[in-house]
Amino acid sequence: MSKPAYKRSVRVADQIRMEVADILARKCKDPRLQFVTVTDVEMNNDLRKARVYVSLLGNQVEEKAVGKILENASGFVRLELGRRLELRYTPEVTFWFDSSGSRAEQIDRILDAVLPGDESGCEGNGWGESGDEGKV
Repeated sequence: MSKPAYKRSVRVADQIRMEVADILARKCKDPRLQFVTVTDVEMNNDLRKARVYVSLLGNQVEEKAVGKILENASGFVRLELGRRLELRYTPEVTFWFDSSGSRAEQIDRILDAVLPGDESGCEGNGWGESGDEGKV
């Protein structure tokens, strides 16, 4: 019999990502948390620690305030996870800001500066030139 394609920690991390997003959206009363998006969760192999990555629409002042709120809410989030998940140990939850979105914006600005041209990105690709529109 073959081994499963995913480790258990990956499956549990995905479940925790969905549950934490739901907890922050529905259970937490602070309105500043409505702009928080859970992007990823990393678990260690013994499933006792969960690193929850979040992104935020806002500036760095708001990021610090929301970071403090998430730090204070980590106990509540862990309690809710314990109620929702059937695990022997409820993982310790720590929140980390995901900077991949801001890095992508920075790369996009650099590319726009280096490669001036059409904004649509379709310049010279040949679409619609042969009369075969819609052909797959």
